[in-house]
Amino acid sequence: MVSKSQTKLITSLQQKKYRAQNGLFVAEGPKVIAEFLNEGLKLQALFSTNTTEITAENHFLVTEAELKKISFLKSANTALAVFKIPKIHPVKDTGLILALDAVRDPGNLGTIIRLCDWFGIQQILCSEDTVDCYNPKVVQATMGSLARVAIHYVSLSEYFAETTLPIYGGFMEGKNIYSEKLPQSAIIVMGNEANGISDQILQKITHKVNIPRFGKIQKTESLNVATATAIFLSEFRRSIEM
Repeated sequence: MVSKSQTKLITSLQQKKYRAQNGLFVAEGPKVIAEFLNEGLKLQALFSTNTTEITAENHFLVTEAELKKISFLKSANTALAVFKIPKIHPVKDTGLILALDAVRDPGNLGTIIRLCDWFGIQQILCSEDTVDCYNPKVVQATMGSLARVAIHYVSLSEYFAETTLPIYGGFMEGKNIYSEKLPQSAIIVMGNEANGISDQILQKITHKVNIPRFGKIQKTESLNVATATAIFLSEFRRSIEM
């Protein structure tokens, strides 16, 4: 069963300040939990309705009703785990680095983390007002990729002032990304869903590129930030392989 103190702790982890205070986050579903366990994240507690799906220490067998009480999902899965937030090593100023300027939607961040895992981007720099990567919705959207990509929350303007890497950003007036020769080491900046890249960060961009529209009417104003990220990462990786 789930004790009152466990219920109180887990429920509190929906909020960023309690995740930070306790150094813990929640993951739900056997697949996501197994991914984190396989990557070596430290498990504090596992609650499931089935003891055969996942085997781990600190495993508590619970009823569906008990799991529903502590689940953050509309339809509770069969397992919920509490993990310790891993320590992040300092940023390595080399290779391809993705930077996110005030990305607020948890689903977008989760998808972007999965994209980085797919394209072998090991580091993401997030502005301090980007959604928390341990937000439950972000964790679920990453499907375990969160364990393989280092997320750093930093002052982007301060970091950009010191880096020696070229800094790329997407702009309508930028050069066609499909015709640009792209470097193996660079920072790729993606902006806020509604406002794009902020004026403060705009001043630090060294290379402006765009994703051209091919439709005849060309009335679409912009792409979803996760979709645009996928295209950028694909092009940078394709350029390296050519």
